[in-house]
Amino acid sequence: VQLQASGGGLVQAGDSLRLSCVASGRTFSGYSMGWFRQAPGREREFVAAIWWSSGITDYADSVKGRFTISRDNAKNTVYLQMDSLKPEETAVYYCAANRGGPRSLDNDYRGQGTQVTVSS
Repeated sequence: VQLQASGGGLVQAGDSLRLSCVASGRTFSGYSMGWFRQAPGREREFVAAIWWSSGITDYADSVKGRFTISRDNAKNTVYLQMDSLKPEETAVYYCAANRGGPRSLDNDYRGQGTQVTVSS
């Protein structure tokens, strides 16, 4: 099983980025696909999730209204559109799959992550 995240980069505060996560190696029906992030010296935290089958979404309060998670079932890809980025959101962003709670940090599968750096 592979979760390959991409799309990170260096942007300025207020800019946008779109992350992509290509899932392969199994079917993920019954799973939620989520994005988590970890900044240097901080714990990994939940950002957003989407249920693969239903499309129901869940967001951390800190990103509601600015981030949008979506999926393309035909491409086995999950996206995270991030708008109005803030410097404190600089982190490595990970794509993960959970059978249990979408916010759980105990991921069943997790990719290697992509670096997002937001300059002030």
